[in-house]
Amino acid sequence: MQETRLDIPQILSRLPLFQELSPTQLAKLEPACRERRLSKGTMLFQKGDPAKGFFVVVFGQIKLAFPSAQGNEKVVQIVGPRQSFGEAVMFLDLPCPVFAEALLDSLLLHIGSGPVFDLLETDPLFARRMLAGLSMRLHSLVQDVETYSLRSSAQRVVGYLLQHCPQSDAACEGSFDISLPTSKQVIASRLNLTPETLSRIFHDLTANGLIAVSGKQITINDAKRLREFDL
Repeated sequence: MQETRLDIPQILSRLPLFQELSPTQLAKLEPACRERRLSKGTMLFQKGDPAKGFFVVVFGQIKLAFPSAQGNEKVVQIVGPRQSFGEAVMFLDLPCPVFAEALLDSLLLHIGSGPVFDLLETDPLFARRMLAGLSMRLHSLVQDVETYSLRSSAQRVVGYLLQHCPQSDAACEGSFDISLPTSKQVIASRLNLTPETLSRIFHDLTANGLIAVSGKQITINDAKRLREFDL
C-alpha cells in the first residue's frame, strides 16, 4: 500500500514558527524538509551526532536526554506535536549534546539549515519568532534549575500535576482528571527524581486524599489543597 505524500507547506503553515510565512517562503523551505517516521523506542540520534538542521514533531512524542556511564539517563525535555527541537545546536554547528528517542510512533520533519539561514537574513519577523522560541527554551531551563534547587521533591510533583489543569495554575481549583503523557519512569527523570521517589510521593498524595492513581490516569480531587501540600 502506497504511503500518502505529506503536504509539507500545509504542515509548516500550521506551526507557530512558520505560520506567518508566505506561500513563496514555505515553498523555499520544502526542498530542505525530510520526513522521519519512527517507531516507539527508535533512536533518532545519539549524543555527539552532527546537527545539520532541526526537527519539528508532526505527531508522536520525542524524549531528549543525557546518557550516563551507569546506564541511567536524565530526561531534559519531552517534545510533542507542533513543537521543535535542535535549533540552538544547528546555529552553533556543534555535535548534539543529548540523544533523542521516540516515546511513541512519531512523524517528524527534519528541516535543513541552509534555507532557514536564508530566511533569517531576509525576514525579520521569522528571525524574531526563532529568537522567541529559543528564549522560551532558555527560560524553561532556568525554571528547571530553580525547581531542582529550591523546591522539594513533593513540590516538583505537585507543580507537574497542576501544569495539566484546564485553567491556569493560579486559578486552578476543584477536581479534574489527567492522563500522564508518558511513563512514570520518564516523568521521574524529567523532574530529577528516582522512580521510587515519584511512587512514594504519589502514594503520600493518595493517602492524603489529594489524588487517585490508576495507571497513567490520575484524578486530582482538590487542586487548591494539592497546591498547598508540603508548602
